[in-house]
Amino acid sequence: MPLASLIGRWAMQPFSKALPPLGDTERAALEAGTVGFEGQLFAGRPDFDVLTAMGPNQLTEREQAFLHNEVRMLCHMLDDHAIDQAHDLPPEVWRFLREKRFFGMIIPEEFGGLGFGHYAHATVVARIATVNVATAVTVMVPNSLGPAELLLRYGTDAQKEHYLPRLADGRELPCFGLTSPYAGSDAASIPDRGVIVEREFNGRLTRGFLVDFDKRYITLAPVATVVGLAFHAVDESRPEGQRELGITCALIPVPHQGMEIGRRHRPMDSAFMNGPIHGRQVFVPMDWIIGGEKQVGQGWRMLMECLAAGRAISLPALGSSMQQTALYVSNGYGQIREQFGLPVGKFHAIAGLVAQMSAELYASDAARRFTAAALDKGERPSVASAILKVQLTEAGRRAVNHGMDILGGKGIISGPSNLLGVAYRQAPIAITVEGANILTRALIVFGQGAVRCHPHVLDEMAAVQANDETALGKALIAHGKHVMVNLWHSLFGAPVLGTPPDELEREARLIARMSAKYALTADLAMGMLGGKLKRMELLSARLGDVLAHLYLASACVWRYRVDAAPELLPFAQAAIRLQLDEAGKILRDLYANLPTAGRRVIGALVLRRTAHLAPLRDVQLIELADLLRANPRIVERLAPDLSEPAAGGLRDLMHAMELGAQLGDTTAALNKVLRRTNSLEEAARSAPDPELALAYLRAADKVIQVDDFEGPSAQKAKGGNLIQPLASPFPPAPQPSAHRPERTTPPPVPAT
Repeated sequence: MPLASLIGRWAMQPFSKALPPLGDTERAALEAGTVGFEGQLFAGRPDFDVLTAMGPNQLTEREQAFLHNEVRMLCHMLDDHAIDQAHDLPPEVWRFLREKRFFGMIIPEEFGGLGFGHYAHATVVARIATVNVATAVTVMVPNSLGPAELLLRYGTDAQKEHYLPRLADGRELPCFGLTSPYAGSDAASIPDRGVIVEREFNGRLTRGFLVDFDKRYITLAPVATVVGLAFHAVDESRPEGQRELGITCALIPVPHQGMEIGRRHRPMDSAFMNGPIHGRQVFVPMDWIIGGEKQVGQGWRMLMECLAAGRAISLPALGSSMQQTALYVSNGYGQIREQFGLPVGKFHAIAGLVAQMSAELYASDAARRFTAAALDKGERPSVASAILKVQLTEAGRRAVNHGMDILGGKGIISGPSNLLGVAYRQAPIAITVEGANILTRALIVFGQGAVRCHPHVLDEMAAVQANDETALGKALIAHGKHVMVNLWHSLFGAPVLGTPPDELEREARLIARMSAKYALTADLAMGMLGGKLKRMELLSARLGDVLAHLYLASACVWRYRVDAAPELLPFAQAAIRLQLDEAGKILRDLYANLPTAGRRVIGALVLRRTAHLAPLRDVQLIELADLLRANPRIVERLAPDLSEPAAGGLRDLMHAMELGAQLGDTTAALNKVLRRTNSLEEAARSAPDPELALAYLRAADKVIQVDDFEGPSAQKAKGGNLIQPLASPFPPAPQPSAHRPERTTPPPVPAT
């Protein structure tokens, strides 16, 4: 008997116990999407030729024109503080979004949309979000996971012809209802049920579902004209045990009998529309099922396949925008604000934070752009998209927190002049939605990666399910060779596959070695713990985090090659160093927490020769901060999506920075005279160009000042109550005519 068959026969029983059968929902999630460069990292064999072959991000002429014109015009219409106070976008902004087809970016031109690629879509969202997050969310939802993408991929021809043109020009505003009060992270267990019935509808007997549902956290629900709905389909005419048909997706027009919509949630008091949807005995004709009757029960697979791409675009764009804004604000304010006779940005405590923010931004935006390039080439990297969602939203939150620390009192006083306060309040939203980070990090990144990215695990699972001893034996032999190769590379050094940029050859070698150590560690953890690893979420989260940091570090190599920007070399090197240092720390923590004997010995053996992963030294951080202050072009390259708003603190800072650049080194002398005279005019007269100097000093003073408001005594003097209640922090639910056009007759049912 061949060796493979002997090994397979010996291993079949223990492997059958260690690998529990996959449910349909788990299988759909695992099989969704494709595997890209993250698979090579998981295998311990990153090929840098494959990495750099992805090529640079591409924008068509139409996409570039849209960014230069429509997006810039939109940003100039947005006043972050005013929108935040009004809890809604201005009517003229709603009209502009419709007229310029912002809601139809992913819809092909043949259906009246813009037909943009993934990178263009993400760039539009990022540029808007640097000015106003609420508008960015309003734009991203119709273009992200929702009716348009589901229709494009799975809809019937009749559904596409009816809905896509109306979604593209804003006649229809969509939302998608998935989350239920008793099924949040466990979305596959939604309790919403629809039973197949026949009802008279629009004058004829119609086959469909009678659905009861309760949804919450649904963005755009209060203004939606069409609701995408996920529910469990049931056919009670079938025999017991065959009645559950699976999750099904449908489109329901607003208004529709039995469906209640219009109230609002208040996600951190943000201005974007969000609310619950309820339905009792709602009749959903079979023609309203996305894809028609043949797609009944396929909803979870549809959602997972769409999420494999969508999760890499919108929320990572929001995270990137928070980082870009925070870096610009921190670096700029650090040059304008002085204490103890020096710009605060020159103090090492602040310079170190700004430098770290810049290195993190280089890495996270490199990963975002690399993944967008992969998406535009037709890949749907489900594991990489989960990595991006977690890493970029967390990086955005860290950057805003650092920025708030640097701003000090300026950052915590609310008002039009505040620079980061609204972003600070809204940062947890991106952390929470589309798969909360605590769940995605603990279960999804490594949970999917261990099966999809590993070169042999999926083959082993398939052999066990097919009870094929020979196939299992062959997979195990290949797996054993894989482990031995990574053990050798971990102990004695890994080769560099491909040709990385000469300037980053050393960093590429470090990535290759750490990738081999990670691949070996993942196999050891799976081998020692088996199925228990799935429940040991702190360990699986660490394994996912190491893969994420390797992915971000590798993306830096790609970015440096495609950008061809040698002035950014120190930032590329620093970014890679930070990511690898973090990966090394996490691996050391993982070995310290493995619940197996000899874990410390194994860890010491695997992690030997990792002294090269020392973090950035203080002197390197200070050098990066000096480069940022001295060369505005570097900040522009690191924060290319930063846009100019209609008004507010960010615009004031931009104006002051422009004037300061014109003055050059004379700003220090001006501030010295200002401290002595306490007069803007007198200080300006000491400069070679008094008019320019006075303009700068006034602009800088505007940046430094904070907002104040009337107190209780002033209100009492005007005849008001001593304790005057603030204006309602949330307006009444908008009437249907506010943003959602009313229908006077039932909408047509697209014929199949």
